[in-house]
Amino acid sequence: MTTLDDITLTHYSTPGAMTDLADVPARVFEGLPEEPRSLCRSVQGLIVHEFWAHAYGFDVPEARLSDLQTRSAAEMTERILRLNPAPLAVARPVEQRMVGNCRYFSTLSCALLRRAGIPARARCGFADYFEPGRFVDHWVTEYWDRAEGRWVRVDAQLDAVQRAAITPAFETEDLPPGPFLPAGEAWQRCRRGEADPQTFGILDMWGLWFVQNNVIRDLAALNKMELLPWDVWGPMTVMTDPDAAALELTDSVASTLTGGDTGAIRRVYEERDELRVPEAVFDARVGVVHPLA
Repeated sequence: MTTLDDITLTHYSTPGAMTDLADVPARVFEGLPEEPRSLCRSVQGLIVHEFWAHAYGFDVPEARLSDLQTRSAAEMTERILRLNPAPLAVARPVEQRMVGNCRYFSTLSCALLRRAGIPARARCGFADYFEPGRFVDHWVTEYWDRAEGRWVRVDAQLDAVQRAAITPAFETEDLPPGPFLPAGEAWQRCRRGEADPQTFGILDMWGLWFVQNNVIRDLAALNKMELLPWDVWGPMTVMTDPDAAALELTDSVASTLTGGDTGAIRRVYEERDELRVPEAVFDARVGVVHPLA
């Protein structure tokens, strides 16, 4: 059993810029479960993944794709309530769910856990259970189980429909090591020659550059800045493998992430200007610079 210090537990049980729901009326949260896994599960009735919508008989209208540019949990909640004003405990018909992806399930569930005072964090990395032989870009949620003294890793996106489609041979609300690789672990496997970087990515984007980008995103998420999967800043590149300096930097960051020392993870983020999320990021999906303030 691991014991986390009070500073770390407080850090992860309070919101960051992307997970602050303080200004959302309390009535919106009425009826939500208190048990962490059930709370994570509740987001499945609020969001539909853009790539899975067809499995629910929903063709996403072009106008609804703007949902995918929503960054903060407060903005996500506003969008969800605009489609259906019922409290978040009420599962919506699929056409009344916000259109999102794994990052949205992870970030909103993390926000709800933190609002309930439960230490939680979003993790950016890769999953091996969507495409055989490939590690697909993916986000999950972790919460701290005080009784067991460990981080429990939950794939909040995977409801009954998706589990039936991918037939995972493991518990998706308590992921074992292996099926999901946090980006730092993925990077180290690739750098040691234990995995082919060309098997890491999504759609038509694969390679070491993609893994490197997710290392930086996971560092930010562990510092409570859970940005979009296509937000780019600092040493990140797009479709171009990192140079020698970026390789060295990412080796160091990955080592810090896999070391699990929360203090070190915060220090490397706070002390390296190029790693911190700036006031504006490049949104590679739409090709514009997006201010965060």
